[in-house]
Amino acid sequence: MGVTLDLSRVSSAAAAAPVNLSGLTRAGLRQALIDADICPPEKAKMRASQIWGWIHHYGVTDFAAMSNIARDTQAKLAEAFTLARPEIVERQVSKDGTRKWLIRTAPGIEIEAVYIPDVGRAGALCVSSQVGCTLNCTFCHTGTQKLVRNLTAAEIVAQVQVARDDLDEWPSPKEDRRLSNIVFMGMGEPLYNLDHVADAIDIISDNEGIALSRRRITVSTSGVVPQLDALGTRTQAMLAISLHATNDALRDVLVPLNRKYDLEQLMAGIRAYPGISNARRVTFEYVMLKGVNDSPEEAWALVKLIQGIPAKVNLIPFNPWPGTDYECSDWKTIERFAAILNKAGYASPIRTPRGRDILAACGQLKSESEKVRASVRRATPAPEAAA
Repeated sequence: MGVTLDLSRVSSAAAAAPVNLSGLTRAGLRQALIDADICPPEKAKMRASQIWGWIHHYGVTDFAAMSNIARDTQAKLAEAFTLARPEIVERQVSKDGTRKWLIRTAPGIEIEAVYIPDVGRAGALCVSSQVGCTLNCTFCHTGTQKLVRNLTAAEIVAQVQVARDDLDEWPSPKEDRRLSNIVFMGMGEPLYNLDHVADAIDIISDNEGIALSRRRITVSTSGVVPQLDALGTRTQAMLAISLHATNDALRDVLVPLNRKYDLEQLMAGIRAYPGISNARRVTFEYVMLKGVNDSPEEAWALVKLIQGIPAKVNLIPFNPWPGTDYECSDWKTIERFAAILNKAGYASPIRTPRGRDILAACGQLKSESEKVRASVRRATPAPEAAA
């Protein structure tokens, strides 16, 4: 006897979920308007340009606010699409002005984004590209959360929109921006989600919308070597490398991805990165771990490793998190390390820890819901203990 599965409910539920236009590229937006019979193909480019400006320059979340679009067309747009922002589950502000948002983009899908004032030209937004992470870097709190899924371009762009809502930066200002830089240094490995990351960068950098220069957008990777060329070619974004060690034995421990793409492969991929120059330097991120990677010998080894690459080195004091076995290097040790790099001709700023009090500092990002669930589990006695 044959078995027939009734998928009508699933299909209707999927069909009922409207597409968020915020996550579509210009080409995608034009095609969506055609497919939804909003306008004929010959008018799609013009209509898409109008809608684009309202979404990405003015930041509107209601089609009825689009004053140069006829009301019947507004109604059709509202029926077929959405501009809704995701839910802000929690908003925290650090004593140093850092802001962190826990954002729920779908049931069970929660991410964190952090705005850090006085970074870059004015302030930087650290965005996530995945829910969780697969890399398991041993010093990173975010890496202790298992990967749930990649974020869509709409979910990446939504983090920028949420920050600009909170900073009151609509319409897009020409000058005096508070949010001047974007760094893909939040949850996840961006190069494992390159298609959506590239689309999000296209949207964020469009001159008729949010209009952030690609030179003010930095993508940080732990070293997914095969995707480096594609990243540079498709996005023209600035490259940052989460390095943290100068030899394979130590990096295998700190950054397990190194077992797949070792330092020799990584450095070759960096040297071939499209557009690398003195004006477009690679940033090497190096977390300072007491007694692990902070000796003068390691500093000189780092100089040798990156020799000839237009680069700077961000020295990151380790940010502690519950359960970690690592400690931050002493300040004098960090300064000595920086002095060696400076003497060799590499700018090596020591990153001032920001947002530590709200677990918003580098390496601390992890979904608040995951932390709460973990704390509940720890607080609940096992059945034997309760007995």
